[in-house]
Amino acid sequence: MLQKDGFFRKRDERRDEKRDDTLFRPAQPVTTAPMTAANVEVEATVPGISITGERKEAKLVVGPDIKLKGVEISDCDTLIVEGRVEATLDSRVLEITPHGVFQGTIAVDNAEVHGRFEGELTVRKQLVIYGAGKVSGKIRYAKIKVEEGAELSGEISMLDKNQGSVRKAA
Repeated sequence: MLQKDGFFRKRDERRDEKRDDTLFRPAQPVTTAPMTAANVEVEATVPGISITGERKEAKLVVGPDIKLKGVEISDCDTLIVEGRVEATLDSRVLEITPHGVFQGTIAVDNAEVHGRFEGELTVRKQLVIYGAGKVSGKIRYAKIKVEEGAELSGEISMLDKNQGSVRKAA
């Protein structure tokens, strides 16, 4: 019989055992004091999770086989595209992985393209297109690095550092 251990023991035997999971147990006692500016502290302690008043990097990863369509992504520091995204984005960093596809409008500080980008791309610092990368559309950049084998097509222009405007690439 399977009633020796595990789920098949009697209910009373399982209840009496000491549970060692701490997932849903607070690290500090819970108080019911009213919230005022004097006693509210923006800090929590939960095993494995640390929340403080400081802002951490906001990272969004769109995993493989995920399709995200018709959205505006905001307050995102880093977007990693492993699936397919059709969106508008203003961010610091964009990374499109080898199987990732992004269609839409983006303004970022840095972009790395291993996969495919289609649309309007403005890169304020550096655009890197790796060997398997394909970028097409209206592309504006401050600096660019294109590896051998990469594809770049469309309206390509360089951002003018002094005036913040666009200068057509030759």
